[in-house]
Amino acid sequence: MQKDSHGPEQAIDRERLVVVLGTGGTIAGSAASASDNVGYVAAQAGVGQLVATLRDSAGRLESEQVAQVDSKDMDFALWCRLAARVSHHLGRPEVAGVVITHGTDTLEETAYFLHRTLAPAKPVVLTGAMRPATSLQADGPQNLADAITVARTPAARGVLVAIAGSVHRGAEVRKVHAYRLDAFSSGDGGPLGRVEEGRLRQLRDWPDEHALDVDVFGVEPAGWPRVAIVTACAGADAWMVEALRSAGVRGIVVAGTGNGTLHHALEASLMAARAAGVAVLRSTRCQEGRIVPGGRRHGDELASAGALTPVQARIELTLRLLGGQGAA
Repeated sequence: MQKDSHGPEQAIDRERLVVVLGTGGTIAGSAASASDNVGYVAAQAGVGQLVATLRDSAGRLESEQVAQVDSKDMDFALWCRLAARVSHHLGRPEVAGVVITHGTDTLEETAYFLHRTLAPAKPVVLTGAMRPATSLQADGPQNLADAITVARTPAARGVLVAIAGSVHRGAEVRKVHAYRLDAFSSGDGGPLGRVEEGRLRQLRDWPDEHALDVDVFGVEPAGWPRVAIVTACAGADAWMVEALRSAGVRGIVVAGTGNGTLHHALEASLMAARAAGVAVLRSTRCQEGRIVPGGRRHGDELASAGALTPVQARIELTLRLLGGQGAA
């Protein structure tokens, strides 16, 4: 439901406890020069240091270091560890919400994973930065303050992302720019709201969270089904799909051209893989939009990922396979 673009603003109680979980990333990064925004080393400052930069302005906080990595190195095992810590803190009645500091490279994947595995009734707000903590343009402190604001907002719920003044749903967010500070989008739906001077101006309703019926803690991450992403392109043929089948993948997400269309040779190889028991889910390589059903195009016989990006679709298919489900 779309809300009035001029409000409402949400009053914030600074005494509500927020737990900040650190995982590293650019927000905790350091460079030799304050003018260097790309030659930095990620995950150098601890989450306690990040919280300390807010001084007394952020209200009642606790912090915990869950990991200290460049988010390009995020993996299933770390996701499970993070999900367990989030669940623990959400179960504490005095905790209003949880904030996660995270690198931007895979932030959208972590957000989608938590959305589909936890479906929290309280807010879980991910944030990060496009500039290291040492930069003249450091955006981390404001992003962290905004995330805490969202976590304290009355009635807030679900997995959210607060960055560059915008609040996105965890199920929709995607990184769309490699460098600029405002690097994230919610696709066609637009952001859930804006944080302005310590208050949330809500534009859309809080998300309805729907967790998959799967126990991510019941199987060691090393034993999770392997799912790969194949990108459709001019001249695509069967060799990559055949190589993946030989490697024993359980699922393939294909990032189709345009409205999920596929080169005829690629489609044939994917159909053969599906017939051999490999789950196949079709998405689009376009940054915006979703696969719109209807008509007869190359690829229509393969299950559609709808509005999911290829990386979101990979998480979705992995979790479905882990829970004994298929692509459809």
